[in-house]
Amino acid sequence: MTTTASRVVTRPTRINPSSWNAALRFDQAQLRPAPAELLTVAGQGPVDESGRLLHEGDICAQLSLTMRNIETVLAAARMNWADVLRLTIYTTDVDGILAAYDAIIERLGEATPPATLLGVSRLAIPGMAVEIEVTAAR
Repeated sequence: MTTTASRVVTRPTRINPSSWNAALRFDQAQLRPAPAELLTVAGQGPVDESGRLLHEGDICAQLSLTMRNIETVLAAARMNWADVLRLTIYTTDVDGILAAYDAIIERLGEATPPATLLGVSRLAIPGMAVEIEVTAAR
């Protein structure tokens, strides 16, 4: 347990009955104490501040920008990846996301939130290949 700017951060109990998920750096489950605050983040995608899609056709760049946009929302709530309880990743190209998954891993640092990857036929903006929802708490 560590203290950060007058808040106590408790590491989750990682639950992984098997190890298939280790290479993708997420836990199958995590047990945490009940939070005082819960942040639900709407799907974030590879868009600029005006909502314009960037990096059409480049799934790795789209994934990196999406993760950066999530970090911006987390920071606005005074949170970071250690506060993330789960990720839900929607994509029109599951194989492309798996090939570019390092873009997620490098942003997460030591955090290993449970994650779900879902293939969908399309997302809100034509050309968008990835959208990620986040639940965070402290």
